[in-house]
Amino acid sequence: MKINQHHLIEDAVASAITSDLGISQIVTQLRNLRLSSLEMRKRRDKPPKLPSRKALQGVVEGLAAALFPNRLGLPDLKDEGIDYFVGHTLDVALRELIAQVKLELNFVADTYNQLSKNQLNQNQSLSDIIKSPIDIVREFAKQLPTVRLLLDTDIKAAFEGDPAARSVDEVLVCYPGIFATIHYRLAHVLHGLGLPLIARMMTELAHSATGIDIHPGAVIGESFFIDHGTGVVIGETAIIGKHVRIYQAVTLGAKRFPTDEDGHLIKGNARHPIVEDDVVIYAGATVLGRITIGRGSSIGGNVWLTRSVPEGSNITQAQTLAAPIDSSSHHKNSTEAGKQASEIQPHH
Repeated sequence: MKINQHHLIEDAVASAITSDLGISQIVTQLRNLRLSSLEMRKRRDKPPKLPSRKALQGVVEGLAAALFPNRLGLPDLKDEGIDYFVGHTLDVALRELIAQVKLELNFVADTYNQLSKNQLNQNQSLSDIIKSPIDIVREFAKQLPTVRLLLDTDIKAAFEGDPAARSVDEVLVCYPGIFATIHYRLAHVLHGLGLPLIARMMTELAHSATGIDIHPGAVIGESFFIDHGTGVVIGETAIIGKHVRIYQAVTLGAKRFPTDEDGHLIKGNARHPIVEDDVVIYAGATVLGRITIGRGSSIGGNVWLTRSVPEGSNITQAQTLAAPIDSSSHHKNSTEAGKQASEIQPHH
């Protein structure tokens, strides 16, 4: 048997380096910490297996290419081959999505089994929560034409709203606001189908790439335009109407975070603004709390706003500094907010 002396030397050097760096001790320490964390979460025997960011990035890229094959697909596509490309690309993306959905549903099932009764709806069973991954992805796929229609309105709004835009094609392939909106539109459908983790991971991919943070649970109407975009934050329960334009560093956030009797944050309550149709919010504005920005209003740059404003308002920084803050004025109740959400949100 011939021994490769070169490989023996390499192995000896690698072993020496590993020993010098103390890697074996670090591995032991990390294992102990990992097992301790799993023990605290009662997952020692079943560590969570979560969806993959890398896989979901491929899914979003595939879906975007299928939605816009001539501009986000292959550069040498011929007219006669577009439908084949779209079908094949969708097949690959949706099959991978099914695999990721299985991971989230398994994680949900594991979490369900560990929740205490007071954290669950007494009338809710595991079968009410866990659905077939194929059924979910099939329903998601049915919504893709609607997503495409909405994105067309967003792209048109960006082109018409930015004098620097030379074509709708430039808007689609260059604008970070459109990139983030594509991720949001796809993620929002999945969020509505009971996949909050995958949906959040999708929007966070856009957040990492653009600095635009849109929670997939937010409800956003057609013809939505984010100009420049860096630093934009849109919270989970925000409701945004049609033909709304916002600029960089705008925050639609929560004013306060209520807690329960045990001091834990209350999850899911309506805590972000309602922005009605035809509103413009300029750079650096911060709009906080469950307040309403009336239709056709303009919110100036660097405004700090925690009170509702009526239709047609023109709010400047000077006005907010001079006027007392009345968080209850023009405040709309949750029933009316829910009605607006149902009018804005496509039915899934």
